[in-house]
Amino acid sequence: MSDIYTLKSPPNPHSCVVFNSPHSGSNYPVDFLASSGLDSVAIRSSEDAFVNELFGDAPKHGAHLLSAHAPRAFLDLNRSPAELDPAIVQGVKRAPANPRITAGLGVIPRIVGNGQVIRTGKISMIEAQNRIASFYTPYHNCLQNLIDLQRSVHGMALLVDCHSMPHKSLDTAPLVRGKKPDIILGDRFGASCDRWIMDTATKIFSAAGFVVARNAPFSGGYITQHYGRPSKSVHAFQIEINRSLYMDESRIKRAAAFDEVRAVLSGVTCRLAQIGPASTVLAAE
Repeated sequence: MSDIYTLKSPPNPHSCVVFNSPHSGSNYPVDFLASSGLDSVAIRSSEDAFVNELFGDAPKHGAHLLSAHAPRAFLDLNRSPAELDPAIVQGVKRAPANPRITAGLGVIPRIVGNGQVIRTGKISMIEAQNRIASFYTPYHNCLQNLIDLQRSVHGMALLVDCHSMPHKSLDTAPLVRGKKPDIILGDRFGASCDRWIMDTATKIFSAAGFVVARNAPFSGGYITQHYGRPSKSVHAFQIEINRSLYMDESRIKRAAAFDEVRAVLSGVTCRLAQIGPASTVLAAE
């Protein structure tokens, strides 16, 4: 464990899978909170609150679990470090249109998940660079090292990037057999992960009782895109979980069903952790 992230490794690692929770961080710097006009609930609306707990049994199933401490409103680890917003960081030159920056969701976010502005005025380029150097770079170095380790030991690595989605974001999601999805799996439309792995993950979640969709409206963010290199035996897909299944979104509190959902996801995590080179034989049958 460090001040930047928590890495939980299995006592007897046997899985090629790395579970990653980059948006569950909730360690808000005091000066950052003081600079924002948002209340304690609004500032947390970007968090994937409790997602690291939902997948907390990964080490028991032989896989690594990496989770961030820095909150998404402070620094978004699922963005390129080059995605600096000139509307929030001083001295940034305007670049070609970037939909994430335009929306206020660069590596230093301008807004939180409900669209509210985090602060008035800009931060200095030095402060932005310090956030990236102090939190972003060490986190991604650790993640890269885990992926390299898995590939060297197992011949392949699978990164499972774990996120949650507001219930209202499903307004634009396609129906699955007449129902809104509980889970959306994203593989950048096949670019970040081999098809058999996505098929296997879909079956695992579906067998656990979840309604599963793929790539719409979430196909995977920077982490999925950056690390997923199937041609180099590194696969990555993103999980988005409907927050209303396990939490009270208006208060950011665990719902009564939290322990039940966590138990079901422990079983899912166990089966996902079993995906590996040997699974290719089963997938081909």
